[in-house]
This record gives sequence, structure tokens and C-alpha cells, in this order.
Amino acid sequence: MDGQIVSLPGLWTLLLTSAALMGSPGPSTISATAVGAAFGLRRSFGYVLGLVLGTTAVLLVVATGIFAVLLSMPQLAPVLTAASAAYIVYLAIRIARAPPLSPGSPAAAAPSVGGGLLLAIANPKAYVAIAAVFAGSRLGGFPPAAEALLKTAVLTLMIILIHVAWLLAGASLSRVLHHPPTSRIINLALAAILVLTSAIAVLQ
Repeated sequence: MDGQIVSLPGLWTLLLTSAALMGSPGPSTISATAVGAAFGLRRSFGYVLGLVLGTTAVLLVVATGIFAVLLSMPQLAPVLTAASAAYIVYLAIRIARAPPLSPGSPAAAAPSVGGGLLLAIANPKAYVAIAAVFAGSRLGGFPPAAEALLKTAVLTLMIILIHVAWLLAGASLSRVLHHPPTSRIINLALAAILVLTSAIAVLQ
């Protein structure tokens, strides 16, 4: 019981820090919103599932120490950055060109689970943010292995909640995207924001 009581402040810190760092605008979160707005909630679910699975994989890479090994391979960073940049540009073009969400218009194919998985795994911000949260948080009263497992479980839940929240924010915009000019303006704006936030994440 004492260990659990001592761990509560650390748990709250972990939750707040993960919400601030992992939930802030970045390639993954902004793309969830942009895809949700451009393609609607139902058709965006697969893509966001890919984001969740990919970001969880990044979390496991960090938690198991593989990330530290990857840092010793500087030639890998440009490959991930190039893959992420290429897919983000492709995704931004698809979002910008998405047709209005009206019953009479043909349904454009939404980005796939694989697309979300690729972006999440190649997202440089995910590694930095998750590593900072994971290494910078402490849950007192637990042995190291149990603490690592608990932090992994909590951060996995936060990954799901964060991406669902950004998806719902985007899907709420889809209600106003039935008018073609409005749809075009919002989709172009979201595509531009996606590219801008991704460029900032890469430069940082």
C-alpha cells in the first residue's frame, strides 16, 4: 500500500507530461486530425489505428533500450527522416485534394493502416517525446522491471487517448466540409499545417 501511495505523484506527473509532450502538435497528431476532417471518422479509423500501433512500437523500442542502440547508428536517422518527409508530403497532397464529404460525391479512399504505421515509425518527434517522458518519469515504490512495465502500460493508454482525441477533433470539422469551397479551404489549411509541424519536428 505504501508503495502505491508513494507512486501516485509520479503517476500524475507521467500522465501530465505525456499529455503535454506526446499530445502536442506533430506529424502524427496533426495527420490524425487532418485525415479525420478530410475523410470522416469512419474512414479514418484504419489510418489512426496504424498511428497507434506504430507509436506503440516506438514506445516499445524506447522501453526496451533499443532506442539507445539506434542512437549509436547515426546513418539511420536520415533514412527515417526521408521516409517520414516523403509520406507526409504524399499525405498532405491527398488531404488537400480530398473531395467534399457529401452523400452524393464519390468516396475517396482514405489513407490505410499501413500508411499510419509508416508515418508513426518514421516520425522523429515520437522517439524524442516518448524517450523524454519515459526516462524523465519515476514511479516510486516499484522495482525497476515493474516500473518499466507500468510506465509502458500507462503510455500505451495515453497513445490511444491522444490519437483518438485528435481524430475526433478532425472528425468534428468534417461536419462543415459539405460545401465545396469551405472543404477546399479547410483541407488546404490542414495540409499546410501538417507539412509545417512536420518540418518543425524534423528541424528540432
